[in-house]
Amino acid sequence: MYQIIADSGSTKTDWILLEENKIVKHIKTIGFNPYFQTKDQINIEILNHLKPHITEYIHKVSEINYYGTGCSTEENCKLVEDCLSLTLDVTRVNVSHDLLAAARALCKREWGIASILGTGSNSCLYDGVNILENVPSTGYLWSDYGGGSQIGKFFIRDYFEGRLPFEISNAFENAGYNREVILNNVYKKSVPGKYLASVSHFVSQHIQHPFVLKVLEECFDSFFEQQINKYSNSKKYKVHTVGSIGYHYKDLIATVAKKHGYQMGNVIQSPMEGLIQYHTQS
Repeated sequence: MYQIIADSGSTKTDWILLEENKIVKHIKTIGFNPYFQTKDQINIEILNHLKPHITEYIHKVSEINYYGTGCSTEENCKLVEDCLSLTLDVTRVNVSHDLLAAARALCKREWGIASILGTGSNSCLYDGVNILENVPSTGYLWSDYGGGSQIGKFFIRDYFEGRLPFEISNAFENAGYNREVILNNVYKKSVPGKYLASVSHFVSQHIQHPFVLKVLEECFDSFFEQQINKYSNSKKYKVHTVGSIGYHYKDLIATVAKKHGYQMGNVIQSPMEGLIQYHTQS
């Protein structure tokens, strides 16, 4: 039996074609978010950049398990399901939120707080089977606490308001950033959250600077204060994270977690290995 497992964030989508528990193909495409992309845009990407890689196997695929950013409503899940069914001609398509992917990959069948810290952020309390509680993420404009978009937004805020130390501000501008470039990318181009998160790459290169470290701590403090603290008996459980931000800043996040009375659990960059285990063992 062949199946496809997909993990889609705002930035990229990983597609794994499996025969039983053996990886046959690993394909990467852009990320999908049904809040920002139309059915036609998603269809075109699948047709042009996924289907050609799996054409010889497609008639053997019996199931697709897709986990994606923005798949938090029935309407959005149906949009993605229709795209996959239509373009790949597979009738059994399961579309779930990327938060469930994180919980399954991080906690397996045990209780825990599972969180995503990548371009954006999200979290949940998971009982090993179901998501019991979720503090809703409202995206880069209002939340994404601890995610790349918040880090970029807070850093740009300090740049615009003249709080960055001269040497950091100068390095930022030498890297190609200025007021007009930033405003054009945020207000005139698509997926502004992705652009804001891209600034976190610059931030990571200057983490040793006390001011930059303070910005990061402010973001990770807000993650625990606004997200993790709100779960029932939250300090009973380990906090697990998946995503590029959680992975690359894991030591700093562990320090901030300890300050708030939490213990970190599993930290992984991508949920795919855990999802493969989950679906093949199931």
